Amino acid sequence: MTERGLFITVEGGEGVGKSTNIAVVEEWLQSRGIAYRLTREPGGTPLAEQLRELLLAQRDESMAPLAELLLMFAARAQHIQQVIEPALAQGQWVVCDRFTDATYAYQGGGRQLPEHWVATLETLVQGELRPDLTLLLDAPLEVGLSRAGQRGSLDRFEIEQRAFFERVRGCYLARAAAEPDRFRIIDTDRPLEVIAVEIQRLLTAAEAER
Repeated sequence: MTERGLFITVEGGEGVGKSTNIAVVEEWLQSRGIAYRLTREPGGTPLAEQLRELLLAQRDESMAPLAELLLMFAARAQHIQQVIEPALAQGQWVVCDRFTDATYAYQGGGRQLPEHWVATLETLVQGELRPDLTLLLDAPLEVGLSRAGQRGSLDRFEIEQRAFFERVRGCYLARAAAEPDRFRIIDTDRPLEVIAVEIQRLLTAAEAER
């Protein structure tokens, strides 16, 4: 019987360096010869990527927060069924750029929707599925927003006000404090090589604990 893969999520607000540090995770997996699947949310399948476009695009009509929440979970349901669960069942490690913690942070914290709405949908869509390890990349708000502002064109979330991102970060940190066994907070306001060593150490520990 194939041993189930490890489900790793990489979380964080704007400008915390997710793409850079996910590349560190990929390099570590490759160096270990571990089969893996790299994916992202919202997205990960053709249908879920179309829903991502709906969620991120700026448009004249404002999107109701509840509609946003439901679209997030619609994309997630497709993603889990088509990509995440099959890969884990085949023994692959799945590395996902954001997952349900982002929904708690952005739709729960940022949009201030009731947390129990998110929790109800989480149970409905995911069943027992939860990440084995969550790397929460964190930086002071000024640092993250400054980095994000240098990207050029901004999506519908990136144009939000500072108070929105303060709530997002606060929710992420509160979730990490509530689930210390799953979360590892990584300060990304440091040199890249220092962060990379820490990520490699955390992954090595996760592999050893299997």
